[in-house]
Amino acid sequence: MTAHPAAAGVQVHAKPGARQAEILSREALAFLADFHRRFDGRRLDLLARRMERQKLFDAGQLPHFLSETKSVRDGDWKVAFIPADLLDRRVEITGPVDRKMIINALNSGAKVFMADFEDASSPMFANMIEGQANLMDRWAGAISFTDPATGKAYALKDNPAALMVRPRGWHLPERHVTVDGREMSGSLFDFGLYVFHCAKAQMAEGATVAFYLPKLENHLEARLWNDVFSHAERELGLAHGAFKATVLIETLPAAFEMDEILYELRDHIVGLNCGRWDYIFSFIKRLGKNRAFLTPDRSAMTMGQAFLNAYSLMLIKTCHRRGAFAMGGMAAQIPVKGDAHANDDAFAKVRADKEREAGAGHDGTWVAHPDLVPIAMEVFDRLMPEANQLSVMREDAHVTPADLVEMHKGQRTEEGLRENIRVGVQYIEAWLRGRGAVPIYNLMEDAATAEISRAQVWQWIHLKARLDDGREVTPDMFRTALEGEMERVKGEVGAAAFEGGRFPDAIKLFSDMSLADQFGEFLTLPAYRLID
Repeated sequence: MTAHPAAAGVQVHAKPGARQAEILSREALAFLADFHRRFDGRRLDLLARRMERQKLFDAGQLPHFLSETKSVRDGDWKVAFIPADLLDRRVEITGPVDRKMIINALNSGAKVFMADFEDASSPMFANMIEGQANLMDRWAGAISFTDPATGKAYALKDNPAALMVRPRGWHLPERHVTVDGREMSGSLFDFGLYVFHCAKAQMAEGATVAFYLPKLENHLEARLWNDVFSHAERELGLAHGAFKATVLIETLPAAFEMDEILYELRDHIVGLNCGRWDYIFSFIKRLGKNRAFLTPDRSAMTMGQAFLNAYSLMLIKTCHRRGAFAMGGMAAQIPVKGDAHANDDAFAKVRADKEREAGAGHDGTWVAHPDLVPIAMEVFDRLMPEANQLSVMREDAHVTPADLVEMHKGQRTEEGLRENIRVGVQYIEAWLRGRGAVPIYNLMEDAATAEISRAQVWQWIHLKARLDDGREVTPDMFRTALEGEMERVKGEVGAAAFEGGRFPDAIKLFSDMSLADQFGEFLTLPAYRLID
């Protein structure tokens, strides 16, 4: 633990690491401390409001459009101008903030790279510090990498992708830095360090300082981000509105406040994004105790149907009415090596998904692997010849509150239960070892995968769901399936990797959260206490 006299009240609870002193300079820590003292109380109050609203959902209330903000929804207003370097975002690639990934993503041919401190990164302190150092090096023109295993060298090419940064969500702490004895917000830590070290260098290259903001639940949380942006701009001597944001609509409550979120951030926002995987997790979390919303196998919940389709169409209509971009969701597929047929099937799924998005009116989409960039690019080049589709107003889309909670049809199967267990545990195990983007069964998974998996298992057990063969999902069925799936995983990864990894911790965490009497708000909160 290190105290910093020049940043009064600030302590760093971590062993010194590579470039840590550079990133956590006294000036940077003083900057962070100011953020914490100004905004953390509001953050904690807003998190408490989430729990108060959850009590209403648990009692049977459904999400609804707010009567007190009707004037915002009815008003004729638009968001502020969109900078030139963000006008064409047809293909965006996302991934963690390790050095090799940053270089490959910036060189991938995508229009935008989202450097992800959140779901695609395990928040080990060394990972978070390294990520900030890597982004500093990008804007200093000093980012390169040589793979120690292969000797292959990586360097930034001409015309790299525009860079956006996703800080952690409001709910996540950064326990390694305390201010006045209280843990910092992971959001304020990630955002504050990036703008302190990189904003002016990025702007000096003519690039917009832009962010993706995750897991907001309402417009008051958007208002807090707007105030954080404005304060940072003032402190750094930048013009109001210099920073830009895209908000992920990946929680069910936020889907009912899209207009309001855009309005609160109107001087800073350029769009909304369909965060489909976390959206399913949020749907289960917020309505999961209500038997009317008992979910089928997660593979049955596709974007073209039911509540996912409704929220996608509403996002396009809302954004374009306000002059903001409506970004599509993630293609998680990755190349399948050694199986040409499976690889062709995976790429065909990506192509079909992107054709649906472009055809519906989205202004761009996400991929998780550089090899998918050309496929997504071809689709959007063909179906979106202009830089974006802001002119596609979708006035034909009439989405009601009932549409936004329409359940997907499909069966619940033992294989669905087992897949949730198998994938969820493997992801958590990798996360505990410091990896946040994990290839599992030919998909690039992030934390949302584990959240969906354990949420659905919890719901099925809690509501005594019946499978397609009539059997009830019970704790004993879960335990039996867990034991069997772990034997399968052991065979797949090998006994040495299984025994030498973090599987005992991952199995216990997944099991404890799946069998708990009360639903845990986020899996990553208890998991965070198990890492350095």
